[in-house]
Amino acid sequence: QVQLVESGGGLVQPGGSLRLSCAASGSIFSLYDMAWYRQAPGKQRELVAAIRSGGSTNYADSVKGRFTISRDNGKKMVYLQMNSLKPEDTAVYYCYGGYSWGQGTQVTVSS
Repeated sequence: QVQLVESGGGLVQPGGSLRLSCAASGSIFSLYDMAWYRQAPGKQRELVAAIRSGGSTNYADSVKGRFTISRDNGKKMVYLQMNSLKPEDTAVYYCYGGYSWGQGTQVTVSS
């Protein structure tokens, strides 16, 4: 079973940027489809972005054009570059892959 550890969250002003990272264990990381989810207070967890083992990506409509998911199979890392952040992006962001969840990292967008 893969283990996932997120980092990179924090407090940022509206319009700012953050880059989330997800470090994975496991020898077959390159075969996993990976994704970022988020959960805001009082809301259900939702898919933000996904990247397949072959590299294709898809995004939630709310983040298209602002967020970019990428992966580095050699380093067993998944990234989420978040630009033009809005207050409604405030949530705990989770990395998912290989049937495992990370512990989450808080992203707060506020002035």
